[in-house]
Amino acid sequence: MTLDRRLLLPLAAAGAALALAGCGGGSQAAGAGAVPRTTASATPPATASPVATTSVAIANFAFAPAVITVRAGSTVTWTNQDQDAHTVAITGEPVSEPLQDADTYTHTFAQPGTFSYICSIHPFMRGMVVVTAG
Repeated sequence: MTLDRRLLLPLAAAGAALALAGCGGGSQAAGAGAVPRTTASATPPATASPVATTSVAIANFAFAPAVITVRAGSTVTWTNQDQDAHTVAITGEPVSEPLQDADTYTHTFAQPGTFSYICSIHPFMRGMVVVTAG
C-alpha cells in the first residue's frame, strides 16, 4: 500500500498537534489526579452566600458549603468524603489532625465573629464560618 504524498503533510501535522496537546504544557504536577496549586487567599469568593448549617462536607477538594452561618455556642462538624487526607485549619486555632475518608472533625464556636479556615494540606481549599450572637 502506498501513501499519497498529499496526505502525508496533513497527517504529520495532526500527529504533532496531538502530541503537543498531550503534553499539557508542563505546568501541572506529574501524576494522575494532580491538583493544580493556587495562591488563593483564605477567604472564599465574595459571591458565596452563607448557609445556615452545622455540617460541612469535604468533597472534590472543596468545603461544601464554603460559607456557613451558625449561632454562638454551635458545634460544626466537617466530614471528609474524599479519598485524600484533608485538615481543617481555622485561623487562630490548632490545626485538626489529617482526616482520612469518612473521618470527622468538630469545633465549637463560642464567640460571635467571622472565622476563615483552610485545608493546610491543600491551601486552595478554603471556607468561612460566620458566628452570630446566640
